[in-house]
Amino acid sequence: MKRCIPHLVITMALMSFAFGQSTTQQESKNSKTEKEVRQMIGKYRTALLQRDIATLEKIWADDYVFVNASGEVLTKAQRLANAKSGATTLDSIREEENITVRVYENSAVATSRVTIKGQYSGQPTSGQYRSTHVWVKGSEGWQLVSNQLTALSPK
Repeated sequence: MKRCIPHLVITMALMSFAFGQSTTQQESKNSKTEKEVRQMIGKYRTALLQRDIATLEKIWADDYVFVNASGEVLTKAQRLANAKSGATTLDSIREEENITVRVYENSAVATSRVTIKGQYSGQPTSGQYRSTHVWVKGSEGWQLVSNQLTALSPK
């Protein structure tokens, strides 16, 4: 029994070192992924503001869905048609708090509170919203598969 104790201690020390190292590597990978997603969010917002249809087509996955503040569900094709026609335009998107990005292997969920000013379906609109984005990394890189805006009560 006394001979087993040193082996057990060494084994435990090696295992804790190995697990600690993989945790550090995972944290580093998550940090890199989070940075990539934050860059994509910036690119996405710029594309929305500039009505950059080509960029939006690449950012939105083919099965992308958007749930607007009224609870309507729009597909990629519907959003692109709205952007192309000018029925939906954005004058400004201002972050009211930091974006929180949570990474899950090849996907990420980003949440924030934003103030948006623009036009929706030809009508002026503005307000504060809670925004949720779901990003997935595939063969095309990071793409937005879903996002939702929830209107916040005026303060």
